[in-house]
Amino acid sequence: MMNWNRLITNKRLGQEHKHGERRDDRSEFKRDYDRLIFSAPFRRLQNKTQVFPLPGSIFVHNRLTHSLEVASVGMSLGNDTARELTRIHPELKSSMIDEIGQIVATACLAHDLGNPPFGHSGEKAIQSFFTEGRGKYLQTEVCRELWDDITHFEGNANAFRLLTHRFQGRRNGGFVMTYSTLASIVKYPFAAAAAGSHGKFGFFNTEREIYERIADEMGIKRISAAGEPLRYVRHPLVYLVEAADDICYEIMDIEDAHKLMILSFEETMDLLLGFFDETGKNRILRRIEEEQLTDNNEKIVYIRACVIGALEHECVQAFVQNESKILAGEFTGCLIDHISPLQSEAYKHCSKVSKNKIYRSKPVLDVELSGYKIMETLMEQMIEAAAHPDRFYSKQLIDRVSSQYEIKAPDIETRLMAVIDYISGMTDVYALDIYQKINGISLPVV
Repeated sequence: MMNWNRLITNKRLGQEHKHGERRDDRSEFKRDYDRLIFSAPFRRLQNKTQVFPLPGSIFVHNRLTHSLEVASVGMSLGNDTARELTRIHPELKSSMIDEIGQIVATACLAHDLGNPPFGHSGEKAIQSFFTEGRGKYLQTEVCRELWDDITHFEGNANAFRLLTHRFQGRRNGGFVMTYSTLASIVKYPFAAAAAGSHGKFGFFNTEREIYERIADEMGIKRISAAGEPLRYVRHPLVYLVEAADDICYEIMDIEDAHKLMILSFEETMDLLLGFFDETGKNRILRRIEEEQLTDNNEKIVYIRACVIGALEHECVQAFVQNESKILAGEFTGCLIDHISPLQSEAYKHCSKVSKNKIYRSKPVLDVELSGYKIMETLMEQMIEAAAHPDRFYSKQLIDRVSSQYEIKAPDIETRLMAVIDYISGMTDVYALDIYQKINGISLPVV
C-alpha cells in the first residue's frame, strides 16, 4: 500500500539536500504554483489552440484559460478530498494532507505545458514525421529508446520534461519543483516502450531516472518486472488532476460550441440538464427564472456551473470510496468512470455529441489540417538542419534557435530532441510565422 505521509512531500528536485532560510510564508506547494504562473511556457499557453480556432469576434477557450479553469476545479477536488480523508483518517491531521488542493491545482496548471502547437494535430505531425515521413531514415542513427520516444511523442511526457529538464527556467536550473507536484502530472507513469496501442506514456528516456528517483522516494508502486519496460502505478493525486481536466474540457467545449452556434440553445440545454434528475432540473430552471436570466448565454453559463459542481462532488466521492484500491494500485479507469449512473450516462452522451458535432466540425478540422501541414514543414526543415548541421542552409536555421536549446550539441540524439523541444514550445502564431518565413511566404517587417 502507498502511504499518504510519503506521497505528499515538499522535497524539491535538484535541492534535495538544501535547507536554506525561507523568505516568506508560502508553502512549498504554493511556491510551485507561483513559479508556474510566472513562467514563459505557461504564458505561451494563451496562444495555443484548445479545440476551436484562436478567437476572432467570439472568445473561446485557449490552452491558458482551459488550464486556469482546470486548476480551479482541481483546487476544489483536492480540498474536498482532503477534508473527507481527514474525517475518515483523523491521524492524517498532523500530516500535509491539507496541501492536496494546492498540489492538484498546481499540477492542473502544468498538465498541458508540453502540448505542441495545434494540439493533437501537432502531436501527430511530430510522430508521423518519424514513422511515415522524411525522418524514417533516422531510425538507424539513434538508440531504440529515443526512437520509441520520438515516434510516440506525447504532450504528457513533454510536460514532465519541461518541468525537470535544465533548459527551462530559473537561470537554466530548471523549475525545481516538489516531488509531489511532479508526480501528480504524470498521467501515464511508464516508458514509451510500454505505451501500447494508445501511444500514451509519461516520460522520455532522458527523464526516466528522474521519474524513478521521485517515484521510489515516495513509495509509488512499481509494477514492471526486471527486463520489462519501466512501469509504475499512478500517484493517487493524478486521478484528481485527470478528473478536473475531464470535467472542464467536456463541459466547457459544450459551452464554446453553443457560443459558436455549432450546437443550438435547445441542444445545449438538453445536454447539460441531462446531468440532473427531474427535481434537480426543476430547481435549476426555477433559479434561472428567479434570477431573471433572459440571455441564452447566461442561462448556459449558470447551468454549466451547476454541472461542474455536481461532477466535482461525484468525483470526490468516487475517490474517497475507492481510496484503498487507489493506494494499493488496483484502481482501474478514471474517476469519471465511477460516478453515479445518471451522471455517467449524461457525460457519455456529451462525449458522443462532442465527437460527432464538435471535434469533426469544419472550424476544428480546418485548424487540424493547417496545423498539421505547418508542423510537418517545420519538422522537415529543422530536423534536416540538425541532422546535417554543416550545410549552409542548416547553419542559417540553427542560428535563429535560442541558445537554451542544445541544437549545436555534438551528438545527433541531443540535437534531435533540441529541435523537438524548440518546435513543441512554439505558440500557434509563432509556428505559423516561422513556417511562412522559411518558405519565403513572408518577409520580416523592418
